[in-house]
Amino acid sequence: MAGKNLVIVESPAKAKTIEKYLGRNYKVVASKGHIRDLPKSQMGVDFENNYEPKYISIRGKGDTIKELKKQAKKADHIFLAADPDREGEAIAWHVSHILKLDPTEKNRVVFNEITKETVKSAFKTPRSIDMKLVDAQQARRVLDRIVGYSISPLLWQKVKKGLSAGRVQSVALKLVIDRENEIKAFVPEEYWSLDAEFKKGRSKFAASFYGLKGKKSALPNNEAVQAVLKQIDKEAAFTIEDVKKRERKRFPAAPFTTSSLQQEANRKLNFRTRKTMMQAQQLYEGINLGGKEGTVGLITYMRTDSTRISTGAKHEASKFIHDEYGEAYAAIKAHQTKNPEGAQDAHEAIRPTSVMRTPKSMKDVLTNDQYKIYNLIWSRFVASQMTPAMFDTVAVKIGQKDVLFKANGSQMKFPGFTKLYVSSRDKEDSAKDNVLPDLTVGDEVKLAKTDPAQHFTQPPARYSEANLVKALEENGVGRPSTYSPTIETIQRRYYVKLNAKRFEPTELGEIVNSLIVEFFPDIVNIDFTADLEHRLDDVETGQENWINIIDNFYKPFEKAVEKASEQIEKVQIKDEPAGFNCDICGAPMVVKMGRYGKFFACSRFPDCRNTKAIVKEIGVTCPKCGKGQVIERKSKKNRLFYGCDRYPDCDFVTWDKPVGRNCPKCEHYLVEKKIKGGKQVICPNGDYEETVQK
Repeated sequence: MAGKNLVIVESPAKAKTIEKYLGRNYKVVASKGHIRDLPKSQMGVDFENNYEPKYISIRGKGDTIKELKKQAKKADHIFLAADPDREGEAIAWHVSHILKLDPTEKNRVVFNEITKETVKSAFKTPRSIDMKLVDAQQARRVLDRIVGYSISPLLWQKVKKGLSAGRVQSVALKLVIDRENEIKAFVPEEYWSLDAEFKKGRSKFAASFYGLKGKKSALPNNEAVQAVLKQIDKEAAFTIEDVKKRERKRFPAAPFTTSSLQQEANRKLNFRTRKTMMQAQQLYEGINLGGKEGTVGLITYMRTDSTRISTGAKHEASKFIHDEYGEAYAAIKAHQTKNPEGAQDAHEAIRPTSVMRTPKSMKDVLTNDQYKIYNLIWSRFVASQMTPAMFDTVAVKIGQKDVLFKANGSQMKFPGFTKLYVSSRDKEDSAKDNVLPDLTVGDEVKLAKTDPAQHFTQPPARYSEANLVKALEENGVGRPSTYSPTIETIQRRYYVKLNAKRFEPTELGEIVNSLIVEFFPDIVNIDFTADLEHRLDDVETGQENWINIIDNFYKPFEKAVEKASEQIEKVQIKDEPAGFNCDICGAPMVVKMGRYGKFFACSRFPDCRNTKAIVKEIGVTCPKCGKGQVIERKSKKNRLFYGCDRYPDCDFVTWDKPVGRNCPKCEHYLVEKKIKGGKQVICPNGDYEETVQK
């Protein structure tokens, strides 16, 4: 019987894990992702035949396809076990086509977690390929191809080669540029605060000005502050006019969806979205735990928009919490979490496949990055099944004549879920907690000091990766699997750049956006794009026909492309003078815009092809050769490092920034390292350190 059952999955790592679970009668091989797709060299859509996609075998997949066919000939039964989403369903369908399988045959196997019990159970109930899921994926692929392969050539002709436009990426770019325009147009407004410190006996507590004559009042300028201060008699007592006490509950955050995982990993771990998904993929596909367990998937499927949790997982978490923390910490009734609007709810939330595999017990078998993501997922899930944190809160109004101050106090009564996990949002709330002395109405307190302060309203912040993912999700643009590649694309095309971990549009990005906004307003219209996403979701549930969606989109879009082709004038991106001459031919050097940013080039190009990277000196002489200057450089993975500008004559490099001084003990050059809350100058040999900023 050995080898009579063939199972085809997506990744080799997943194949090894599943083969161990299924035993000797099963051969598990990997398609290594998609094996068929639209051709790169042409549109690949038959507009005369109901937008029929023209699929071809992907270049480089020939050996994989041969191996799949070879193994399929030996097998009595073939099972298609690609990932449990639209993309996975499409991969299974393409494999089925390549192997000439009966599309109605029940050979499709899906599972949300790669554990022995779940995988074996899934093989007991195979189903046929769900063409509604396939059609939803095809509709998205065809739509994106039509948009990309219609607008991108226009950008090549009118702006420069190598540019691209896309249905989701164009909206993401517009969000970044709209935010930048808000910042540029922002006019700061002055306002003041008036904080005070009061005393009751030996106890002191903080309060803030609330208003006059019982009504909340603003302090727009210093004159308003001085008017309030004139009304206060600093020698006379203030009276406690109102005390409101209540018990407040803070509920735990829901288990992770793809979006919330990406956001939290960005905020807490400083992980980019791509890195987060890569680590999560590895945890899902399986980690070798050694011993009897072997390779096991540690988390459930990581592409999901649902916060739903299975009953079995809830029970296991409840038992763990009872045993580890005590009955008081286990939620009697699981918290009801609401899925985000438009969520498909096709899979559970991201959770550990077993809470008994604690991060501590897994640490030795995980890489550092895998551990960080697993710890985040495990902690968030277990905390979501714990009791709320309880606080005693008090709101106090303190008055004298017509002047009213307000103090808010909060004291934790019971930690609940915060004993295990505090989300980045909870942490922000926790900073507001304050303990007040025992106060009752009629008590008199003394004013110790006042602290007026001038402020100005701040413009909205630029998007971080976490905030951009959140904005895309809230606006219904894209789906869990698209956030990471979308953000990656707009950076790769140099439409945006990261500055202090915030997205800033480039000149090139603004040019591209202005053209798309003018000639293809629907493409960057958030409501239009979100509605299109919902209609694609309706294809998955059988409520919409995918061909109708393409047809309704394409007819007006085709006219817009024709109009744009006629009316867009060629954009001249002017070269800036570099301020020095070419060291080969003597002609002036200019600053040119390239795919990866700006660089110096000879103005006589293509007759002279001399180019130079734009480097940033840090004002430090090379500690190795003593002749060159230390400059900032970037690795292939875009990581900043420092090296001598005389390379290759001098090969000095370091990840840490040299400061231009030597260690007083060993004479090694000192470097600057970032630490929490500031920077530190250290000797790499460990002989010296000094804190330079907090």
